[in-house]
Amino acid sequence: MKKILLMGNPNVGKSAIFSRLTGARVVISNYPGTTVEFMQGHIRLRGEEALVIDVPGTYTIKPTNKAEEVAVQMLGRDGDIVINVVDATNLERNLYLTLQLIESGIPMVIALNMWDDTKHCGIEINLEKLKAILDVPVIPTCGLSGEGIKELVESLSKAKPREKKISSAEKRWQEIGKIIGEIQKLHHRHHTFLDSLQDLSIKPSTGIPIAIAVLFLSFQIIRFIGEGLISYLFEPLFKNLWAPLMLKLSSILDPGTFLHQILIGKLIENQIDFGQSFGLLTTGLFVPLAMVLPYIFSFYIVLGLLEDAGYLPRLAVLVDNIMHHLGLHGYAIIPMMLGLGCNVPGALATRLLEGRREKFIAATLMAIAIPCMAQTAMIIGLVGERGGGYVAIIFSTLFLVLVLKGLLLNKLLKGRSPEILI
Repeated sequence: MKKILLMGNPNVGKSAIFSRLTGARVVISNYPGTTVEFMQGHIRLRGEEALVIDVPGTYTIKPTNKAEEVAVQMLGRDGDIVINVVDATNLERNLYLTLQLIESGIPMVIALNMWDDTKHCGIEINLEKLKAILDVPVIPTCGLSGEGIKELVESLSKAKPREKKISSAEKRWQEIGKIIGEIQKLHHRHHTFLDSLQDLSIKPSTGIPIAIAVLFLSFQIIRFIGEGLISYLFEPLFKNLWAPLMLKLSSILDPGTFLHQILIGKLIENQIDFGQSFGLLTTGLFVPLAMVLPYIFSFYIVLGLLEDAGYLPRLAVLVDNIMHHLGLHGYAIIPMMLGLGCNVPGALATRLLEGRREKFIAATLMAIAIPCMAQTAMIIGLVGERGGGYVAIIFSTLFLVLVLKGLLLNKLLKGRSPEILI
C-alpha cells in the first residue's frame, strides 16, 4: 500500500486538507516510542487504496524538537509520495521546507493552500512560473471549501522521483528570494478595520488592554450562556421532571435505609433539594449536569470563536516576554487556555512545547494554579452570589500563585525557554 505524507509548516491547513482527502475514516496514533500524535486515513488512488498520514508540522527537516524529529523519521521511513502543504499567503517562510523536500528526491506535489486568502491579502502568484521553476506539480487549494482537492489527488500520478542533492541554508534562502521575486507580486490593499485591530493586538501598549477586554468579555459570555442554560433548561428539567421521579423512588425505598441515603440522600421538608440532598441520583447528577456542564459547553464555544478569529497566536506573541520570566514561551498560553476548560486536554496540548523543562513547568502551573471550568463553575456558583469582588479575589490569588510558582520553577530548573518563532 502506498503511503502519502502530508507535510508542511505548522498552521498551514494540513488537517483541513487531510479531512478533505480522507473524510471520516481517520485513526489517531502515537508515533512509536513518543507521545507525538499523528492522524492517518485512506483514499482511493487509481483504483488502489493508499494510506494518507498527517505528519506533525515542521519548519525544516533538520529537527529542533520532538515533533519535527518524528516528521523527519516519517519522511525517511514511511514516505512514497509527499504532499507539501504550503501557505500561499506566506510563501517566503514556507518555501524553505519545500526546497529541502525537493532536495531529498522523494516524489512530491505542492498544495498551495489558503489560495482564496491571497486575493484578500493583495497577493498575486504566477502558478505556471512557480511550477516551471520548482519542476513540481503545484495545485491551488482551499482546505475549508474543498477547492482544488480533486485536482490534487489527480496530480499525485504526476509526482516523480528526482536526484538527491544537498544545498546550504544560505543558498536555499538566496533561491527563495529569487523565486519570490519572479513569481509573486504584491498589490496595494487598503487595510480594513479588522486588519488594524489585528496589528494593534500584538503591540504591548494596545495589545494588553485588548487582551484584558477580550478575556473579560469571554468570561462574561461564558457566564451569560452558562447561567441561561441553568436557569431556562437544566433547573426546570430537574425540578419539573426529575424531582417527581426521585420522590416516587423515595416513597418506594424506606427513607431510613442505607440504599435511600446513597441514591436519594436527605429529604428537605419532604422535598428533593438538589443542592442539599447529597444523593447519587439527586445532588450527584445535578451538580455535574446542571451546574458544571453549561459552563464547560459555553467555554468551548468561546474558545472556538477565539481560535477561528486567529486571536490565540497573537495573544501568544503578546505575552511572550512575560512568559519567559516563568520559564515558558508565548505559545504556552494556548495549553493554559485549554486548561481553563479542562486540565486533561490542556496537559496533552503541552506537547506543542519544545523541551521537557517547558512541558514540566506548564503542566505543573496548570495543575496548581489554573482552575478547570468545573472548578470555575463551582467558584462562581458558591461565591458569585456574594458579589463579583469575592470571585475576583479568588482568581487574583490563583494568578499570584501561578506567577510565584513559575518564577520559582524557572530559577530551580536548569535551562532556558526557547524563543518564539513568528
